[in-house]
Amino acid sequence: MDFNVNEYSRVSEILKALGHPARLCIVRGLIQNKGCNVSFMQNCLSLPQSTISQHISKLKAAGIIEGSRNGLEINYTVVDDDTINIINTLFPLE
Repeated sequence: MDFNVNEYSRVSEILKALGHPARLCIVRGLIQNKGCNVSFMQNCLSLPQSTISQHISKLKAAGIIEGSRNGLEINYTVVDDDTINIINTLFPLE
């Protein structure tokens, strides 16, 4: 059994970031929709924009998502392959 502390630390950080139901839902939605903006997330989650922005900040800080500006909107996508694998394991395609 290989014990790579860095690998376990990275996965632990991902799991911490995904540990809130709203963040888990945001990441799953971003994967399913291949990205979206805060307005779309707000409609899906029925949460205030400020709450979603706080969750996005935590996901960005963890290196899970990135945003790209498109005019006035920022479209977010999941950029971490480990996170995609975790989400696909938790929620297999039906």
